[in-house]
Amino acid sequence: MITLNLDRPFASFRQDPARPYIRAFMQHNLRHGIPALLFTLLSTPEMLLVSWLLGAVFDSATQGNGKRLLLLAVSGAGILAYMIVVDLLMYRQKSRFIHQALEQYKALAFRQLSQKSIHAFLKENPGRYISVLTNDINSVEENYLNRGFLLVYQTVSFIGALIMMLYYSVPLTLVAIALSCLPVLTSLYMGRGLATRERQVSDINEHFVAQVRDLLNGFTVIKSFKAEKEAIGLFDRVNHQTEQTKFRRRWWDCLLTTASSASGTILQLGLFMFGAYLAIRGQMTAGAVLTMTNLCNALLQPISLVPQYLGSRQAALGLIRKLAGLTAQNAELSAGKDLAPRLTQPIILDRVSFGYEPGQLILKDICLQLEPGGKYAVVGASGSGKSTLLNLLMAAGRDYQGSIRINGLELREIRPDSLYDLLSLIGQTVFLFDDTVEQNITLFRPFPADKLNLAIQRAGLAPLLVARGRDYHCGENGSALSGGERQRISIARALLREAPVLLLDEVTAALDNQTAFEVTQAILQLDGLTRLVVTHRLEARLLQQYDQILVLRDGRVCERGHFSELMAARGYFYSLYQVSQP
Repeated sequence: MITLNLDRPFASFRQDPARPYIRAFMQHNLRHGIPALLFTLLSTPEMLLVSWLLGAVFDSATQGNGKRLLLLAVSGAGILAYMIVVDLLMYRQKSRFIHQALEQYKALAFRQLSQKSIHAFLKENPGRYISVLTNDINSVEENYLNRGFLLVYQTVSFIGALIMMLYYSVPLTLVAIALSCLPVLTSLYMGRGLATRERQVSDINEHFVAQVRDLLNGFTVIKSFKAEKEAIGLFDRVNHQTEQTKFRRRWWDCLLTTASSASGTILQLGLFMFGAYLAIRGQMTAGAVLTMTNLCNALLQPISLVPQYLGSRQAALGLIRKLAGLTAQNAELSAGKDLAPRLTQPIILDRVSFGYEPGQLILKDICLQLEPGGKYAVVGASGSGKSTLLNLLMAAGRDYQGSIRINGLELREIRPDSLYDLLSLIGQTVFLFDDTVEQNITLFRPFPADKLNLAIQRAGLAPLLVARGRDYHCGENGSALSGGERQRISIARALLREAPVLLLDEVTAALDNQTAFEVTQAILQLDGLTRLVVTHRLEARLLQQYDQILVLRDGRVCERGHFSELMAARGYFYSLYQVSQP
């Protein structure tokens, strides 16, 4: 016994990763979508009315019926007015619907993207997101949203044309249906490869954007090393691959269009010839044959276009699923325990080992205790695990060995949002928006004036604001500011958030000696905060101010203590210090 499981398609849709994005198209958008659909339906009789009018005018002319011709002229004016009004309203509502649908679609994508952890995002290629939110959007707009309305139009037009053709001549209609098999089979056969080629174009566009971004970001290095020839070669290769893939998709589309056009011509000629035969036998008028021939377009277009539209929508749906997959990949876990807003207990690392790749440990058997309000420096050779230590404290991975306890809670059990309220990471590279100094400090959020002023004062930004004002524009990525000023803005951001723990990773690496000293001194004078500072600058007057210096070597803490203690021990730190001196 055969049974139908009608729940399966619905269950499949409920599990489809693209579902939230499809719902985003419709959310708060039915006020535009329903009128757009209604006017699309009202526009379908237009071709049928024009086909009837042409046939009636032709019959009136051959019969010499001037009075009927005048009535048809008035009817034609009415049909034209109807077409203009309905089409304008349809396009207006469609434009509003697509505008809001795409705005909500991209907003949802960015909201989902913002849920990723810092580490998760750094592991991925930003070029993929740039591609899906730029190149792929055009395909989603045209092939999914716009062609959704076109599918409705073509389907209703087909039904209307079929009914009208049956009214004029059943035999001629049957011939038209038989001849329609050729374009249908052509579209079905050739439409299979469209989704595959559309996805290939999306993937190569993503690769192209990533390559161009890398070349532009590395422009200074390329010029300095005189690697222009190699850079041009890289660009030429990815450019050729991109255009070759687009050519294959375009060529397949041309083949599909040509095949559909040829089979459509066969249908029209066959229908016209058989209609002429019926007219000769007196079974229908010449005007009716003309009407049937025009109606043939309304019958043929859906037959040839609907499979293409379905294939295009399926290809666009694949791009939506691709975006859904990217935003879901490495998504940050929202579950976990909440930390207290202040650091009330030491941060304890007990026999912690960690590596990004299985079997390749970067940190090995780390044991640390960071007291609230303490000042700690982390030093060591390149590759010793200094930055990894800070990243791990920011939940870069949950698969570490050993124990990391913050306020008595295990790190892997803490909710990331709660962790970010307690810890703030400041890196060597400071990103600034092309906006004012104040907006870059507040990151466009409102803060009380006294709280903002205090953060500015403690970060040492007051002289800059006195000289240039809070509305001074930083330029693209802070190009109008010095390195020290950019770092002070990043420090002010952290202070404004009132994060009790500051993790600073080589924040002075790109600064000159004097500016580096001033920035580090400003950090050390921030009383009441726990500071863990990774640094390669070994200056006695700064190192003496730390409560403890942690020395990493090959992923292990090989020494720890006050500056004077480490210098007296004449161990690994002593050697690092001596080598760093001019």
